[in-house]
Amino acid sequence: MPKINGNEIRPGNILEHDGGLWSAVKVDHVKPGKGGAFAQVELRNLRNGSKLNERFRSADKVERVRLEQKDQQFLYESDGMLVFMDMETYDQIEIAAEILGDRRPFLQDGMTVVVEYFDEEALSARVPQKVTCQIAETEPVVKGQTAAKSFKPATLDNGIKIMVPPFVGVEEHVVVNTETMEYSERA
Repeated sequence: MPKINGNEIRPGNILEHDGGLWSAVKVDHVKPGKGGAFAQVELRNLRNGSKLNERFRSADKVERVRLEQKDQQFLYESDGMLVFMDMETYDQIEIAAEILGDRRPFLQDGMTVVVEYFDEEALSARVPQKVTCQIAETEPVVKGQTAAKSFKPATLDNGIKIMVPPFVGVEEHVVVNTETMEYSERA
């Protein structure tokens, strides 16, 4: 694994530090009036989700880890475990449902998910950025209402609550951005 200097750490980098795997969430480069410059890095543990704030000077060496990304197809869920199939080898693997966090409701049968591995251990999974969902509940459509920056609450078929434009009705399909959890467009 390549070693990088402390001042080369960027948000999104995966680092091996203090015997654990950490993702750099936020990086601030600080140059105090007295003393040397350093990078103030907020780290999140990929295994247990704990956070850590650490200072790295430019002379500090840190191991940067590259995670292997694989496309996996979601098959089904059983006993809190999600079963995925590798798209190349057709091997089936089980991953804990918590790995998706608050994006879990967007997971649909047959959906392709990007799973990141370190050796053989699955550390994170990402659903596609845009997912099509159906509106389960919202206020009725009012004729003549404009779409100019007005929104109304709606509940999706997966239970997530979002804000939608007034022209969107019940049982319509909409595209939702899974990163911001916001309405994107009609499907």
